[in-house]
Formats: sequence, C-alpha cells, structure tokens
Amino acid sequence: MMPSRKRSKPRDERIQIHHADLLFRDVATTGDGQVLKGNVQLSHSGMRLTCDSAVFYEASNSFMAYGSVKFRQGDTLSLIGDSLYYDGTSQFARVFRNVEMRHHKMTLYTELLNYDRIKGSGFYDTGGKIVDGKTVLTSQKGEYFTDKRDAQFNEDVLLINNKKDSLLTNDLHYNTRSKWAHATGPTNLFSGGSHIYTIDGQYNTRTERAHLTQRPQLFNKGRKLVGDSISYDKNTGYSEAFRNIIFIDSVDINNKNILLGDYGYYNEPKGEAMVTERALGKNFSRGADTLFVHADTLRLYSYNLKTDSAYRVLHGYPHVRSYRTDVQAICDSLVFNSAFNVLSLYRDPIAWSDDRQILGEEINVYANDSTIDSIYIERQALIVQSLPDSTLFNQVAGNLMQAYFRNGDLYQTRVDGNSILVNYPMEKDTSFLYQNYCEAAKLRVDVRDKKMQRFWAGPSPIAKTYPIGMAPQEHNRLSNFAWFSHIRPTGPDDLFEWKPKSTAMRLKEMPRRNAPLQSLQSSSLSPLNSASTNSDSTTSFLKKSADSSLDNLQSTDSSGEIKIKDSEDTINNHVDEDSTTAISKEFSTKSTSASTSSNSRTSKTSARKSHTKSGVHK
Repeated sequence: MMPSRKRSKPRDERIQIHHADLLFRDVATTGDGQVLKGNVQLSHSGMRLTCDSAVFYEASNSFMAYGSVKFRQGDTLSLIGDSLYYDGTSQFARVFRNVEMRHHKMTLYTELLNYDRIKGSGFYDTGGKIVDGKTVLTSQKGEYFTDKRDAQFNEDVLLINNKKDSLLTNDLHYNTRSKWAHATGPTNLFSGGSHIYTIDGQYNTRTERAHLTQRPQLFNKGRKLVGDSISYDKNTGYSEAFRNIIFIDSVDINNKNILLGDYGYYNEPKGEAMVTERALGKNFSRGADTLFVHADTLRLYSYNLKTDSAYRVLHGYPHVRSYRTDVQAICDSLVFNSAFNVLSLYRDPIAWSDDRQILGEEINVYANDSTIDSIYIERQALIVQSLPDSTLFNQVAGNLMQAYFRNGDLYQTRVDGNSILVNYPMEKDTSFLYQNYCEAAKLRVDVRDKKMQRFWAGPSPIAKTYPIGMAPQEHNRLSNFAWFSHIRPTGPDDLFEWKPKSTAMRLKEMPRRNAPLQSLQSSSLSPLNSASTNSDSTTSFLKKSADSSLDNLQSTDSSGEIKIKDSEDTINNHVDEDSTTAISKEFSTKSTSASTSSNSRTSKTSARKSHTKSGVHK
C-alpha cells in the first residue's frame, strides 16, 4: 500500500439542498434528520449529488443518500452506487453496493468504496476491479489517487492486458496516464509466448514492454534467460539482459546449450541469442562431455525449431578459447554447427587432442555424439605429436590434411600437397633408435595404439632413415614446427585469459589463386549444379571427394612398396620406379625392399594432375 497522503484542513462549508419532491422529519425513524424524497439534489464545496431519497443531518453537516446515487466532482470524476454516506466536515464519502468510480477513461468497480475528497483517493478492501481501456486489474485491496492518476493494488492482484497478457502479483502500482505497472514481490507475467518471473518489475500495458530487476527469469518455448535485470519487448520479441546472464536453450534435449556473460540479448523471431563481457558457452550433446567455449562475443542461432530437423549454430569471436576433455582449441573465430556436429576454427587456429597439436589456416573438427570422428586442416597444415622423450616430436605437414579417429583414438592421417613426415619409431623398451624422414606429394599414415604402423607416400617420394641424433636439423624439426603447450586450455576456468602466440609465430595466410575460367558443356555442369542447390549436400560432396582422392591414387600405385620395420610393425610406401634404388639404399639398415612399375608411375602422375586442375592438390 502506498504511504498515506496528508490531508489539508477542509473549509467549513454547509451542505446545500437544491431540490426534493418531499421534505419532512420522522423523529421516530431518523431522529433529528430531515427526510428528502424524489429527485433529490445536494451539493457541497464543488460536489453535486443526485439520488432517489436522502436523510440530511444539519447538525453534523452530513447525509445518507439512497437509490440511484450519482456523485459528481468537476468534469472528470463521478461515483455511482446504491447508497452513500457523506460527511461534509471531513469531506469523506462511503459508497455501498454496485459501486462505480469513473475518472477520465478509468472505471473502478467494487461493493464498498471509501472516497476522501481532500486526499483525492478512493479505497476498497473487499475486492475490486479497475478497467482502463483494454487493461483490467483486480485485487482484494486497492486505492486510486485522482491527482496523479495512480492506483495501488494489494493481495491477489491480477492484471490482464488486451485479453492476452496477464500479470499476477500481490503488490502492484499502476498509473493510468503512463500505463506503467510496477510490481513488487513474487510476480509472474505471461506475455505472448513468454513467461517472466520477477520480484521487482515494470510492465507497460500500452507498449507491452517490461523492465525487470533483482534476478528475473524469462521462459520462452524451452529457453530460459536470467540476469540481474532484463528488458523485454513483446512486439519485437527482443529481450536484453544485464549482469550475470544465463541463457539456456533446451528445446532439443539431445543438444542443450548454455550461454553465460554480463550482457546479452535474445531475439525470438530470429532465434538468435548473443552474450558478451566474460562470455562462456556450454554445449551438452547426448553422450558427450561438455564443450566449453569462451570468446569476446558468442552468438547462438536456432533453425527449423518447429520441425524434427532443428539445429543450432554457435559463433564465437574474437579471442576464442575452448575446452572439452578430448579436444581443446584457440583461434580468432569459431563456428559450431550441431546439424553436422562440426567445429570450425578460423584465423591462426590451434587444436589439441591427447598428445597431439594441430595447426593450419582453417581447422574443421567433426564429431559423432560423444567423440571426435575426423579433423580437416586446410593450408599450412601441421600435426605434432609429443613423445615420452620431451625433446622428440612426430610431425606431419602438408597443404591439406585429414585425420580420422575411431573411439576417440587417431587411426589414420592423410596429407595432400607438399607432404612431409618426421617420425621416431618407439622400440618395445620405449627407446628410440632411429628416425624416418619422407617428402612426397601425397601421404597416408596409419596409427595404432598411438604408434605409426605404416605410411604410404607418392608419387616420387624422397625418404631417409637416420640413426637417432644423426639427422640434420631441418629433418628433425620442420620449418613450421612449433609447440604451444603453454597456451593450451587446461580446463573451463582457464578460458577467460587470452594467451596469444608471439607475433613471430603467427601464421601468415597464404594467398589463394583464383581458378582459371573454363568453358563447360551444360551436361557436365549438372552434377555440380545439383550439389550446389543445397549447402548441406555441397559440404558432404566436398568432404567425400577429399577423402576419396588418396584412395583413388592408392589403387593405381599398388605395385610399388617399401617395407620398414618399426618394432614388430611394417611401414609400406608406394614409390616411383626412378626413386626405388635411392630410397632402398637409404632404408637398407632397416631391412627395406622396393619394387615399382612404370604403369604405377603413369597413374600417379595423371591423378596428381587431375587434383591440381580441380583445386584439391596445390
């Protein structure tokens, strides 16, 4: 209830009787009161009243009015009821039964109303209702002030706006001029498709906007937005949150997302959520560990929410750091697409998985529900594996690289273009006796139990084996070798401090050459046109093409092989005829043999030219 307003001292004016069809006294019934009947008209200090009958008490300057009572003050205020008591000295009126109080366009309905003319307020405590245009407010107790057109409601307050939105609380202040309703205490607002809970909030019935404080919560079709304060606009479906924000998207139970930050918004029509200022994203995929992502700004987009193929895309930029138990990464910008379960890293990215570090200009990590499925690295690709001897590192580099995982473990790496391999085979006693080095246009490495089992290289590979410690420096560490363990995220709490590379270690992006203009027949365009009609199909087509390129080349080069013993395992390498003798001599200390065919060389050369023309081989 609003604090009571001070009453000014009323002027000592007498009630005036203007008309009555009958005027008499009935001492037995009314004592010293005068009875007025028929078309009664009274006035007092700017107030005019009409009724069917009245009893006027001259000594106390008061009266009781009965039947069709109509009380008017000025041009904007009127009271209607079945009966009314009025005290001229205090200028206080009490209206009974079927009461209506009208002020401008507002109407108050109740069964018992106390009206104080000095304070300009009407009060009820037996239940009442205010109708203000399309807004209806009901409560057990209420008070209306005519000077500022304020209303205060208490106990079981219900506000209904446009017959759609509703607000439930126990304490509400409402202004009929500004249309702002201010609720304090536990409050529930239902607006459009949203449900808002707050203990201190304002809602405008004209604009349908809300300003909420003290940790309000907004629920919308499987989403939840929490903040120290929230601004909500029903007409635009736009919500802004400030300080200690939590945004939860659980529409898809198999792919739950949470965004945290100190500022953010949610745009319902676009299905877009954004957070910034210590932003942190969490992705919960079915059966997988939680993926944590931090960036200066995070945006979450939702698509096809009304269908069975709903998916989300998370964007993070800049200064991205992410952590999951099986993969960690840093980069300038990140995109996670739940439709394909692919995490894309852009601008000088680094990814880590177990004892391996992955670098390139662009990295795409594909996952199934719980583990990594494959990793694609484009341009300046480099995978480095730390060995038990901290001074030794297995290294694979090239233009385009694909790494494949089974049950979370790497089992194969494929490299296309300027491929280089540095490998240290581990003996049974975990010692290292020799080192392998190989250069080729294409390369495939098979891995088991974190050890290289065999590798395939071609065409015309250059391969050498050195006793441990005898290789030249350029064959120990590749030119783009770098080990960034000091900036690797170690857990969710280690994501908020940006740890950049040194300027000297940053990748210099290689310019891409434009494809030459070509004239193609319409018939030859149809497969590509079909693939380009759907972005999802195009992505799948390109991925399958990249995967199959080495398979196709391998099938044409099956005649030549070099066998290198790695403990008890065999390393197979397909080579050209011209290089067989040289490579055999280099690997002679490890029981190496080689055989080749000219047909194999011709096939590999054709395949390489084909990839070069298509842009896969650089």
